[in-house]
Amino acid sequence: METQLWREILGPYRQAVDELIVKFSHIKQECQDANIYCPIESVSGRVKKVSSILEKARRKGIELEDIEEKIEDIAGIRIICQFVEDIDAVVDIISKRADLEIKQKKDYITKSKPSGYRSYHLILKYMVQTVKGSKEISVEIQIRTLAMNFWSTIEHSLQYKYKENMPDDLRQRLLRAADAVDALDNEMSSVRYEIMDAQNFNRQKASVITDILNNIENLYHVANEREVEKIQNEFFSIYKQDDMELLKRFNTQLDVLAETYRAQSAAPYD
Repeated sequence: METQLWREILGPYRQAVDELIVKFSHIKQECQDANIYCPIESVSGRVKKVSSILEKARRKGIELEDIEEKIEDIAGIRIICQFVEDIDAVVDIISKRADLEIKQKKDYITKSKPSGYRSYHLILKYMVQTVKGSKEISVEIQIRTLAMNFWSTIEHSLQYKYKENMPDDLRQRLLRAADAVDALDNEMSSVRYEIMDAQNFNRQKASVITDILNNIENLYHVANEREVEKIQNEFFSIYKQDDMELLKRFNTQLDVLAETYRAQSAAPYD
């Protein structure tokens, strides 16, 4: 198959990957803006290399003209979560979207692969709009925890090196590592709420500090410079005390002050 033809075939898959990365990243941003916990830690994607497509077609006995129909992971999205429980939340988010249709689910978490591989896979139908019109393509979504992703990345590298001839002792060590990853995920789940509370506190604190600094910056343009410096020194004094309630009260006072200056600047001349 000619290079130019491969580019035409894979173009819509690259478009789908780009669009889905933006969409899932926007979900995370929405959660951050609303100061709520997001089950999505990070998102990445890729389009299979031509060599990988041909190798999979050869291994599975797929004819070249059937590649798009029978190879469902040409476009791939990987969603990383902090906790195992987040995976179900991500699946639920995807299942409720009107622009994504779940074609197949593959649960390698409840029942891992013999190699020890654990992940949750979805095969989706996704419509892209190209210069030649609409095209429905298959996209594979892999959803896994940080720990699962670490293991699978290492395992994939070893599989690539050894193909079907990985030494038995190395295979057994990988299985033991997979058990350790499972134990780690379970341990993290046991302290999930404590971790989430700590992260939520840090998000709220960061949001309050950002609001305060924005207000101080805005006041520099309308208030007396000496007054603003006094406000800034007061903020640094409160910040050193590491007291969230004091920061919130200070922020509320600044909001009132900033609103007063806005009202004054908007008042009509006599």
